[in-house]
Amino acid sequence: MGFARTCSVALVGVEGVVVEVQADLEPGVATFTLVGLPDKSLVESRDRVRAAVVNSGIDWPQKKLTVGLSPASVPKSGSGFDLAVACAVLGAAERIDPRELTELVMIGELGLDGRVRPVRGVLPAVLAAADAGYRQVVVAEQTAAEAALVPGVSVLGVRSLRQLVAVLTDEPVPDEDPAEDGTTAAMLAGLTVPGAGGGITGIGGERAVDLCEVAGQTAARRALEVASAGRHHIFLKGPPGAGKTMLAERLPGLLPPLTPQEALEVSAVHSVAGVLPPGQPLVERPPYCAPHHSATMASLVGGGTGLPRPGAVSLAHHGVLFLDEAAECSARVLDALRQPLESGQVVVARAQGMMRMPARFLLVLAANPCPCGRHGSRSGGCECRPSSVRRYRARLSGPLLDRVDLRVTVEPVTRSELVTPGTASETTATVAARVRAARERAAARYAGTPWHTNSEVPGHELRTRWPATPGALGRAEEDMECGLLTARGLDRVLRVAWTLADLAGHGRPTAEDVDGALELRTGVRRGTALTGGRA
Repeated sequence: MGFARTCSVALVGVEGVVVEVQADLEPGVATFTLVGLPDKSLVESRDRVRAAVVNSGIDWPQKKLTVGLSPASVPKSGSGFDLAVACAVLGAAERIDPRELTELVMIGELGLDGRVRPVRGVLPAVLAAADAGYRQVVVAEQTAAEAALVPGVSVLGVRSLRQLVAVLTDEPVPDEDPAEDGTTAAMLAGLTVPGAGGGITGIGGERAVDLCEVAGQTAARRALEVASAGRHHIFLKGPPGAGKTMLAERLPGLLPPLTPQEALEVSAVHSVAGVLPPGQPLVERPPYCAPHHSATMASLVGGGTGLPRPGAVSLAHHGVLFLDEAAECSARVLDALRQPLESGQVVVARAQGMMRMPARFLLVLAANPCPCGRHGSRSGGCECRPSSVRRYRARLSGPLLDRVDLRVTVEPVTRSELVTPGTASETTATVAARVRAARERAAARYAGTPWHTNSEVPGHELRTRWPATPGALGRAEEDMECGLLTARGLDRVLRVAWTLADLAGHGRPTAEDVDGALELRTGVRRGTALTGGRA
């Protein structure tokens, strides 16, 4: 009788659970039994592992073989357990010293010829292994760079099972030819899911867009700057062709680069979803996700058959989620955004398990004022009935809009603004520098707290620990008394006021900052100069 064990990782959403892979050999009829709540793709590993071992020139044990995946209560899926199963079997057959396997975590799929193929989710899997105390990880050579992003972990990238067996038995490591040009795409196919990253940009390779390309729109540009500095959600309302999409596409360029911790979180989500570009294991810029307005609930917040998968809100983690034509989206889908907007995460429950995924994004909503888009415009021509206009606007529910800090009307660009030369606007780099300075002021103020930007700080903390100047909240309190602001709305006005103070270099929000925040939230002029001074 022989016994050996090693470890791999099961992914539940973007969180990993270390799984002990145990192999037991006993005398009897040659069979291969796999237990421990495996799914269909994992059950098929029996055939892949047997063929890979035989084609690697190693004898397959002709005994009763049982492979257990522990803990048995955790659902296991995918082909990433192949490498661990093969090594556990070879350890039980004494082809490998079982003691060499106990401290290793192995993640990789085996081809029938014994090559080790990459799988999705290596980064969150290695993060889970490191949190569990493991310091040695074996992965496919193509994902070694991704696994090496986790500090304190020694990563061994192998091309084949033969190479791994040679390393574990102190034998000469055979040379394995790298994938030829014709098979490179096939070897990397396991890393990406076709169509899974629809609408995701900002990861690399796209043409850089600049804010100076936007003609006019001084108030909307200022609102983008405020949204970037405090990570405030924003609603752009205006007729077709006014520039709402152009403005939203340039918002990620105003955001600071991701911190090392944020980059790991974003890369982990993209790795699980299969949208991490091969050869670029770390996402360093805030992502930009713009799903179509016909997106389903599962594609937006996460879900699918079996265990849920990350949706657009998670793919936009620490980045921008842009919902164009928001009034055309399903009201039920839009209201599903309420939880992640408040908590920064989404919890999806299914019969096979519950998944918690990060979803701290900056939401940008864009919508027309009516079905035809001409209601209230200077040119007129709107033929929509008042009841149609009301129904159209009611698709964006009050509770959802109450969570949006900035509401800006984007007016059509005038002819002089569009064609007159010499009216160049500020570049993205210029505005981003002011945003970065405002973020640094906020970070210094919140040092030692769990918060980093103004939008994250609870209203109670802002009112008690970091209050505005005396009397500054007068108009906001009056609006609350009149029912124009909810308690949540008052807190959000105070957060935006702090962002305006950071941009202006004020030590505390003044009455002008609070009036500016009220104007940005309600659209009612308060005598401020938000649109002046910057073009």
